[in-house]
Amino acid sequence: MTTLLCSTAFREAMSLLSAAVNVITTDGPHGRYGMTASAVCSVTDTPPTLLICVNQKSLTHQALISNGKACVNVLPADHEELARRFAGMGGVNLHDRFSGQTWQEGPGGQPMLEDALASLEGVVRERREVGSHSVIFLEVHAVRQRSDGDALTYFGRSFHRLERTARSA
Repeated sequence: MTTLLCSTAFREAMSLLSAAVNVITTDGPHGRYGMTASAVCSVTDTPPTLLICVNQKSLTHQALISNGKACVNVLPADHEELARRFAGMGGVNLHDRFSGQTWQEGPGGQPMLEDALASLEGVVRERREVGSHSVIFLEVHAVRQRSDGDALTYFGRSFHRLERTARSA
């Protein structure tokens, strides 16, 4: 067991933190962009707010900050290829990443994936720079969700299906 603290050990430990896979989209005067992200979590429901961590070197980063709006699309289990495409795997052009799927414009003008488990659209309320990343607080103004479908998760540097279980009464 390793107990030294270094960025390599930290990254390895974080690969063991299971997370939902999301595609963050933004559209506006500074362009239409998207990226895969697992560093997303709820902050509060009053007002509904998400926290999104984005690498400042990402091409999506500047567009998201400049547009001031975004949508977090929670991916269903059968969208691993989409997650890879928006993560930059496979050499797909940045603007061609949106092809092959059905996108709808949300009430705030952001791209919502038609068959996402959930799409949460909002405006950037705050940003903090922490090391190589920006921590972005997105105040959610519109939510669309499905009642079916399994989740796509990321664990141990691999994608996994997480089956939805029936709710007990």
